[in-house]
Amino acid sequence: MKSVELLAPAGNMAALHAAVCAGADAVYLGASSFNARRSADNFTLETLREACDYAHLRGVKVYLTVNTIILPSELYDALELVRQAYRAGVDAFIVQDIGLAQEIARTIPQTRVHISTQMNTHTKDALVAEAALGAKRVTLARELSLAEVADLSHFAAELGMETECFAHGALCVCYSGQCFMSSMVGGRSANRGMCAQACRLPYELRNRALRKSLDAPGEHLLSPKDLCTAEILPELIRAGVSSLKIEGRMKSPEYVGCVVRVYRSVLDRFNAWARAQIEDGVSEENFDWANAPRATAEEIQELSEAFSRGFTTAYLEGERGNEIMSYARPNNRGSFAGRIANVKGSRIEIDPVFPLVAGDVLEFWTNKGNIIHEIDAPETLPSGRVVLKIEKPLGKGDRVFRVRSAEAAFRDVAGEPRIPLSIRVKMHIGHPLELALATPDPWDAARKVEVLVEGAPIEPARTKAVSAEEVIEHIDRLGSTPFKLDHIEVELDEGVGIGFSALHKIRAQACEQLEEALLAQYHERVLEKAPSRVFAPRIRKGSCKVAVLATNPACARAAKRAGADLIYVPVHNYRRGEAIIAGQLSQTAEQAGYPKGCIPVLPVVAHDGDSEARNGFDVWKRVQENKPVLVQNLGQIVHARELGAQVEIGPYVPLTNRLDMQLSHAIGQHIARFSVLAERERWIFLFHAAQARD
Repeated sequence: MKSVELLAPAGNMAALHAAVCAGADAVYLGASSFNARRSADNFTLETLREACDYAHLRGVKVYLTVNTIILPSELYDALELVRQAYRAGVDAFIVQDIGLAQEIARTIPQTRVHISTQMNTHTKDALVAEAALGAKRVTLARELSLAEVADLSHFAAELGMETECFAHGALCVCYSGQCFMSSMVGGRSANRGMCAQACRLPYELRNRALRKSLDAPGEHLLSPKDLCTAEILPELIRAGVSSLKIEGRMKSPEYVGCVVRVYRSVLDRFNAWARAQIEDGVSEENFDWANAPRATAEEIQELSEAFSRGFTTAYLEGERGNEIMSYARPNNRGSFAGRIANVKGSRIEIDPVFPLVAGDVLEFWTNKGNIIHEIDAPETLPSGRVVLKIEKPLGKGDRVFRVRSAEAAFRDVAGEPRIPLSIRVKMHIGHPLELALATPDPWDAARKVEVLVEGAPIEPARTKAVSAEEVIEHIDRLGSTPFKLDHIEVELDEGVGIGFSALHKIRAQACEQLEEALLAQYHERVLEKAPSRVFAPRIRKGSCKVAVLATNPACARAAKRAGADLIYVPVHNYRRGEAIIAGQLSQTAEQAGYPKGCIPVLPVVAHDGDSEARNGFDVWKRVQENKPVLVQNLGQIVHARELGAQVEIGPYVPLTNRLDMQLSHAIGQHIARFSVLAERERWIFLFHAAQARD
């Protein structure tokens, strides 16, 4: 079976090194602009080239995030960043903006476009649309079940695309790409890479009508736990995903190294188990999946101590309520270490669930707040209790969490992966010194890359002759290179004399040439001039119309009487017996009272095959041939066109630049609405862009 890629975050060069050393197959990173983590250190074009060279020499791919919406004034810079990043060696681009995605695929067809999770992919129709943009991979929305991931992954494969799935890290309380809270509350848009993490702040639960506070399970009412799939990796692999993505470009190199190391270990055990099954003649569908390797309790604890708000598998296993929330705290809680069993003044006794040692950092959860303490000199009683001296107000029964493990901090980190070398040395008197290096291509095991370097002619020894063992010792000094010795042959005449500095020099020259040969496919990239995009002349302006969104029949009729030209009704509010009045879902007997000609508005988020189950009716029954419908995501555009409807694109499909507007025309939209993220002056630009058709 095909190996699944382990994709790691790299917010800076140190995190990239940690990811590579821990066993990542690929890393994703951002430049200083146009990425959803603008607060990370990120990379310049110069350091990006260095990062690509470092990763590629070790068989690791590099993906650049360009996963924000692109405003009109930024379009040229975004495209130029992509072009220069491609020349620096980037293997793929993770993109949210639909116009940018299609333009990358059109102008640099030899690269790969990966659709960001910000594009809100929940349906097969969305995959069809994204394939039409030229995408080779789609990062699925986090709000999908394992069954949905499997269904979409198999369908994507039929379209020639891969799927990527988040496996570990922070969860958003909102749907992927559809959170506007940070933008509305603090003026910092998540879709512009500036999320203020408003969901992690404390909130009060209030009944507005009664003007009173309500009981709540904690202060952090919008803060989810962290996703952890280490115990269900076999199910994700079986679902058909091509890549498992770890979230965390804002996290430390230590965090990245720890999480990648754990997932690498679980994946390696799974791959060995799967190979053994295949060698025994068992087909993949008949694997003993129930007994497939999973993360151990020790590995889950290690992940918890790296960073955890509490773990959940969330939507993958059908969790979507209180069980996925971290109401008590929005930051690292570590792993539960036990409770305080006894308190005598400053002397406390803890019943630990695992050994506690000097250097561990503990957090005590008390009814008056949390207390942090680093263990200095613990005493262990015969009963197993740990005694600490803490001059803080602690009580019996208080919970204890370990937020940093001293042992984990000093755990040996695997060295950088190195490329195995076959070396041949020829030292014949009267002939030039020859050093040949050969290695398998990291990207094509069937292909060997070889270099041959010649030095000065070999002379007889004037004093002591060199031995083969000495030649091997000095040629094998590869410590600062990405290489390691796998095999060496030495052809050596008797009585050869040579200075060791000559061996060091030719070794350095050969290694440098081999690095250049291995990276040539990236350093020699050429950008061919793409056909110019033709923007058609503007069409005639239409008259201004008044449009109203009505969520109940009474408001719709009132709007009609007042002279509204267009009346839009969310399809959910067509459901007989229900309406939304003053922001509240209410029972009503007037459901049949909507005036004729109302335009149905499809939901912002929709899943395949679940309209009946989730909503009690099929939202698509309101969509009619040659009649307008307001769609809210890419997949709905595809399906509405198949039904012959007049497509109107809603504000939740981010149309924020000229390429987006041209693309919306090309797919046959009837009316397009500017993104809610576009500001007034940008609306004016987009208004003019909207008057051009291909």
